[in-house]
Amino acid sequence: MLDIRKGFPGFIVPYLLIALFFTPAISLAATKSNQKLVGQSKAKVSSSATKKKTSTTVVKAKKTNKKATSKKSVASSSAKKSKAQVSSRKRRVKASPKHTQSVARTIPVAPVVAPAVTRTEQPVSASDMAEIVEAVPAVPLPSDGYFDPVQAPGKLSSRSYIVLDADSGGTILAKNPDVARQPASTIKILTGMIAIKSLRDDDTVSVSKKAASMPSSKVFLNPQKKYSATDLINSVLLASANDASVALAERIAGSESRFAKLMTYSAKKWGARDTICQTASGLTAEGQHTTARDLAHLFRVAMQDQEFAGRVGQREAETAFGKTLVNHNKALWRVDGAIGGKTGFTNAARQTYVGQFARNGHTIVVAIMGSETMWADLRQLVDYGFKRKNEEMARLRGKAAM
Repeated sequence: MLDIRKGFPGFIVPYLLIALFFTPAISLAATKSNQKLVGQSKAKVSSSATKKKTSTTVVKAKKTNKKATSKKSVASSSAKKSKAQVSSRKRRVKASPKHTQSVARTIPVAPVVAPAVTRTEQPVSASDMAEIVEAVPAVPLPSDGYFDPVQAPGKLSSRSYIVLDADSGGTILAKNPDVARQPASTIKILTGMIAIKSLRDDDTVSVSKKAASMPSSKVFLNPQKKYSATDLINSVLLASANDASVALAERIAGSESRFAKLMTYSAKKWGARDTICQTASGLTAEGQHTTARDLAHLFRVAMQDQEFAGRVGQREAETAFGKTLVNHNKALWRVDGAIGGKTGFTNAARQTYVGQFARNGHTIVVAIMGSETMWADLRQLVDYGFKRKNEEMARLRGKAAM
């Protein structure tokens, strides 16, 4: 064994022994000290990061609260503005001689006072729309006591139909009158009526890309141009224009979907029992339906309005944008006594029709749904409807004389 004392001066040996003995302890202490310092450093960094994250979260929360407060203020301001527009529109309608004339008519048709909105204005709010609909009084459904409704003789392709006495509202003829079906363009009688009651003839209407892209029937409106309300209403009621229907819907209610809700509520207020609208045009849509009875009743109500009756009774009309609108209702020159009506067709609905006819002092309303031979069916229903009414009137006169 090596004797370390031989290689080193004697006085150094004690110091070497001391160093060898204490070096491991000193190393261990230094290591622990370093670990403690590293731990403290990490804790400081973690604490700093936590404080920074907390500070950022607080700042974000303050910004979010500020934005929410701002939005709430804007929403409150918009609601007040929209209610003010509704009140203003109501005052204007009340003072209008066009609307006061309808008070003395057989069936009062109150105006749907929807405030007209432009692209830069806020759309009608849900609360305001409810207020608008409530302004339309309910029209009670008439009694069927005058007639014993029967089906028309002969072979008809129509899946459902009804013939009403326009004076009493009684049912003269009927087949499946309460079966719900797709209405096709006959539902545009609601679009036209609401537009007549909501807009002045010279009000301008913009055309969105959605409106311009509607499929036929259409009058090919240009999104770069503006049109008068009267031209678009005639386009809807005579030419059955889908693009004009959507443009009017967006002008009145802000969107077609909101306008469809207004159509549904108005239909119920005017006495329809089973009509739900999803589009302003009548194009096939899930959940959209009406019945022959509802169509006939709604048209009977609409024809009490002189402006509506005057428009649907035109065979053609000129527009300011250079088009001649030819009425799709060929009954005006094919069926004796035709006063006005509205046609419709989609693959789902097939041929549909609703119209009013007058002969020898009597007036009837005919609605047809799901037909394959509409014009032939219509002639038979009109002819037999008047025959049936004359027979019933003669029976009632004889009964009264007894």
